[in-house]
Amino acid sequence: MDAEETIRDILTSCHTWAVVGCSPNPGRASHRVTRFLQSSGYRAIPVNPATDEVLGERCYATLAEVPAAVGVEVVDIFRRSEQAGQHVDEAIEIGAKAVWMQLGVIDEAAADRARSAGLAVVMDRCPAIERPRLLHG
Repeated sequence: MDAEETIRDILTSCHTWAVVGCSPNPGRASHRVTRFLQSSGYRAIPVNPATDEVLGERCYATLAEVPAAVGVEVVDIFRRSEQAGQHVDEAIEIGAKAVWMQLGVIDEAAADRARSAGLAVVMDRCPAIERPRLLHG
């Protein structure tokens, strides 16, 4: 599956996203993308140890703290590239189907680990750009 097919597949088949690094600040990209995901019909679970709630959803300190019953399918990573690997490893541990690293977030070694574990991988892309481009254009 090429990158476009992978992105389209994630956007159409995965409905529960955990947004790592989600900010409660409406001026931050992570907040805007989380709001976009919600308005597009996805459940977006914020993950940030510094706050309790974002956009009406309980915020968890780590991916491991998100209850398994929530069924996180995609882990969307808003962290610097050098921090992305630990969250990719957490995504593997919780049984996510995909990891999505945001614009500017690139970690080839972590991507290889995720693919080896059977996860779909998107790097250096934003669902708020890709969804309208691929599904409505």
